[in-house]
Amino acid sequence: MSPPLKIETAINPVELGLRVRLWRNKGARIALVPTMGALHAGHLALVQAARAHAEKVVVSIFVNPAQFAPHEDFARYPRNTVKDRALLESEAPADLIYAPETAVMYPEGFATRLVVDGPAAGLESDFRPHFFGGVATVVAKLFIQCKSDFAIFGEKDYQQLLVVRRLVRDLGLAVEIVGVPTFRETDGLAMSSRNAYLDGDQRKIAGALNAILKNAISQARGSGDLRAAEASAIEALWAAGFSHVDYVAIRDAETLDHVATLDRPARILAAAKIGKTRLIDNMAL
Repeated sequence: MSPPLKIETAINPVELGLRVRLWRNKGARIALVPTMGALHAGHLALVQAARAHAEKVVVSIFVNPAQFAPHEDFARYPRNTVKDRALLESEAPADLIYAPETAVMYPEGFATRLVVDGPAAGLESDFRPHFFGGVATVVAKLFIQCKSDFAIFGEKDYQQLLVVRRLVRDLGLAVEIVGVPTFRETDGLAMSSRNAYLDGDQRKIAGALNAILKNAISQARGSGDLRAAEASAIEALWAAGFSHVDYVAIRDAETLDHVATLDRPARILAAAKIGKTRLIDNMAL
């Protein structure tokens, strides 16, 4: 068995830029996988997808304070850099970990924040109005710093994926956004770093989320009544033991506009809580 690959780390844009220029001078294409750490098999699938697109892969690990509201879980968000590095070295080798400190990404006096609309309107923004502005700001900084040819995002955060694609188009950034299908547990629960918050009983409840969405898809296709399918899914989530349901919505797959009929590609998206843990998921119709 080959020994694990030792991955270099850059902690600021200067170190990152030096490595990227060296790769560029050798003709390598570069893919970026932005993460907040607490890596799991879903992240590793993103790294593997990145490797299929480029010769060099950068994994950024940065828990972005700009996308957390004061009452949210920034302080307790799971962090385990030792485990993250071990996974990247043994399971889905990357070439470089970019792990800047908060003061590097948001130095004293930082006063710029992107404002986003389009696919950012509604759904998550109705409950986390700060979120996509914070995501867009940090993602734009990462793209500028890394100058990658590709950036890899999971479809689990589907609205985020569309926001990032819109960001790249609107700002004319020279990076191709690649979406990767959601990686799931054996019972279908979408993999997420926040799943670590769930205790045993809550984890059993969480496993019902994807099944309820699948049932809603079947109902929507069979009856054509999309609003009834959404309402049935919300009722089923409450019955399954979720403590709060933020939304279940069937939307246009490209714009997230409201749709009345399934006459175009569509997506069902949901967000619900078990205790204090908020889960999201989505599926194509």
